[in-house]
Amino acid sequence: MTTQEKLKQYRDWIFKCSAYRMALNIIDIDKQTVAPSAGAAFRDERSSYLAGELFSLETDPEIIALLKELKDDPEVDAEDKRAVQLYYKSVMDTMCIPKEEYVAYRKLCNEAFDAWILAKSKADYSIFEPYLKQVIESQKKLYGYRDSKLSVYNQMLDDFEPGMTEEKYDAFFAALKERLVPLIRKVTAAKQIREDFLHLEYPVEEQKKFMNELLTYLHFDPSWGYQNESEHPFTSSTCENDCRTTTKYIPNSVVSAIFSTVHEVGHAYYEHDVDPKYDGTILSEGISSGMHESQSRLCENYLARTEAFWRYHYPKLKAQFPKQLGDVSLEDFLKAVNASKPSFIRTEADELTYPLHVLIRYEIEKGLFNGTISTEGLDKTWNAKYKEYLGVDVPNAKVGILQDVHWSDGSFGYFPTYALGTAFANDQAPDLSFAQQILGMGEPGDVLLAISTSGNSKNVLYAIQMAHVRSMKVIALTGRTGGRIAERNLADIAIRVPSDETYRIQEYHLPVYHMLCIAAENEFFGA
Repeated sequence: MTTQEKLKQYRDWIFKCSAYRMALNIIDIDKQTVAPSAGAAFRDERSSYLAGELFSLETDPEIIALLKELKDDPEVDAEDKRAVQLYYKSVMDTMCIPKEEYVAYRKLCNEAFDAWILAKSKADYSIFEPYLKQVIESQKKLYGYRDSKLSVYNQMLDDFEPGMTEEKYDAFFAALKERLVPLIRKVTAAKQIREDFLHLEYPVEEQKKFMNELLTYLHFDPSWGYQNESEHPFTSSTCENDCRTTTKYIPNSVVSAIFSTVHEVGHAYYEHDVDPKYDGTILSEGISSGMHESQSRLCENYLARTEAFWRYHYPKLKAQFPKQLGDVSLEDFLKAVNASKPSFIRTEADELTYPLHVLIRYEIEKGLFNGTISTEGLDKTWNAKYKEYLGVDVPNAKVGILQDVHWSDGSFGYFPTYALGTAFANDQAPDLSFAQQILGMGEPGDVLLAISTSGNSKNVLYAIQMAHVRSMKVIALTGRTGGRIAERNLADIAIRVPSDETYRIQEYHLPVYHMLCIAAENEFFGA
């Protein structure tokens, strides 16, 4: 078989696998949003069966042999080779697991989610505890089949953030804890900012009206994005043009759904910005969970908490809720949404206290898998850590140990990436330099002149996205094809000059600059 024939077989396999993943993904989205609870057992059994069929397809000995050949084939280009290497590693990690045990585990996770929903509704950890215990025991067994020298929890950490270990996270969190715990105590002891108006009664239907305007402002285009509601906000996608997000509305917290929405839209844009040629492949999954979280945390903290953002949105929010916000100034509202105050809920935590919420989860996960912490009485362990690190008394399991969905589906090792992503977002990436300038200086109605000979320059694409967020207009100057700017209709006006050669494109751009300047001068100063 020639290399091209092997690649054809490989791509056919990818297509089949992606079809199963898409079906399972949509079933899971449905399960967490609108599916009737009474049908859970039936759905769980069928989705577990589909997961088993996907498992068989992915671990087919013929495919394993094919991947082994392709990963060492000199005729395979670098991009395909990287994908093949990742697939081969994934297959080698799972092929040693007995299929029946894998299917049983998937069914267990489905049941654990159902138990978590019930337990949270009743604020009763004891309902969820037996399932959590089984999920952990099953994971220890399944990871034990891998040919790895790493501990089970280190393997999990590496799955979500390649190269990260307990040792590295311990050092990372130790530095955070050393600085944050005493600082938070000082902040807590200081005079507190008024924020009572954030927790008045805000009718959910009115919140939804504002959220629809916000989604439009964020250019969360319904042609490729969709928002629903779930007990715990999440983002999921089947391809770059099918990104689903959820939020959760709380009647006595007006900003909870807002921050969750902006956070999840950040995730959605990460998925949407993946090159469509990677759709359905392992390369569409992003660099790491930490990098994925960095975009959502960037949007949540460095967009949705800024004066520029609320200078535009607060009048609209105030008009939606005149009774609740009528006497609250923009300045007071800004102080309230940026106030630092220890709390129970991770997803609603401020920038200062947020990492400690993650630290608590990391320490508990590590203990659960290292045998120093038990699922029995875990709610008490949780409450004690919240008292130690944040100085708060957790009133019940609903706002305590049952607040997050992640452990029900076995996503241990994922939580630390939230703190890592927050740290990443705090550092300026070169590709974001123009976008950050627009965030700071752009105003609704301003015009961005975006210049990219290829139409693919990342720093320009990010700048355009931020311009849309700031309700600015975009004029793009590109070459003949327009690149991704044209493909995605990112510009309000696109000027594509008739050349594909960089130097020629730049020459054609020169008279365009002058014409735009002349037009602007005539508009402002007269002919």
